[in-house]
Amino acid sequence: MKALVDVEIGPGPGVVDETAALSVAACLFNGFSDGSRLAIVRHLALGEHRVVDLTEHLGLAQSTVSKHLACLRDCGLVESRPVGRASVFSLTHPGATLDLLTAAERLLSLTGDAVALCPNYGQGAQA
Repeated sequence: MKALVDVEIGPGPGVVDETAALSVAACLFNGFSDGSRLAIVRHLALGEHRVVDLTEHLGLAQSTVSKHLACLRDCGLVESRPVGRASVFSLTHPGATLDLLTAAERLLSLTGDAVALCPNYGQGAQA
């Protein structure tokens, strides 16, 4: 994403509003910030699924899966198509999503336990 990596500042063509770009990027990462949503995204990386399939595979309640799919759809990360009386969900941009997940796994391997131990967002942080 050019707006995050190579921000152009100043008058003229190619000017990027850094604050707006970072705000949008934060929204994207919020879409991935819930463990259940991340599990759904990872499962959809295997191919398209119905809500009932995701509920069964992930051991989540139907209402939970539906709520998270609605969030992911609102963020433009998943899409659905009707099949009979059901809807089938898939990743909107599977290649880019897999690239992001791969980059996250690489960064996590480089930081070791630091992310898990983070006092603000780590596993022991207060909600």
